[in-house]
Amino acid sequence: MIYLRLFYEFFKTGLFSVGGGLATLPFLRSMADTTGWFTRAQLTDMLAISESTPGPIGVNMATYVGFTTAGPLGSLVATAGLVTPSVIVILLIARMLQKFRHSLIVERAFYGLRPASTGLIAAAGLSVLPVALLNVQQWTATGSFLALVRWPAVALAAALVILTNWVKPTKNLHPILFIGISAVIGIVFRFGGV
Repeated sequence: MIYLRLFYEFFKTGLFSVGGGLATLPFLRSMADTTGWFTRAQLTDMLAISESTPGPIGVNMATYVGFTTAGPLGSLVATAGLVTPSVIVILLIARMLQKFRHSLIVERAFYGLRPASTGLIAAAGLSVLPVALLNVQQWTATGSFLALVRWPAVALAAALVILTNWVKPTKNLHPILFIGISAVIGIVFRFGGV
């Protein structure tokens, strides 16, 4: 039964997450709340792992959730559930593409899908932001605004934004370099008690 549920949940996610891997995050947040397979904090960890491993983020996250929920077969079932809608849609589109290549309706549909996928990706980013940069439990316990913000995480995020957008020598470096450096910094911070 767990395999059928994994396939169903990830099939829904794959069917409606227009825009790629990060667009799956709102669906995964909902899945965390409804299934109990993982927490929202674990979702943030899964995102970090999925972004730092080869392959599409959504597929990596489906594989990860499937594995932690139901082992190796679970990872295959969840991944198959996620990619099945895309395979079906691509096969249908490829079949009809020649016929509707210059259709005004198709062109306008894609015009509407671009902002929708941008909105889903932005929503995903905003949902990860509080978990990554804020410590609500610490703030609730102490009542101090300074305890609310994870200052080392904010500093790292700000440094990455600056280095990847405005510093010419580092602007065009491969993202995996920044991911690797961030992982090392995270390890050092955690071992240092920061």
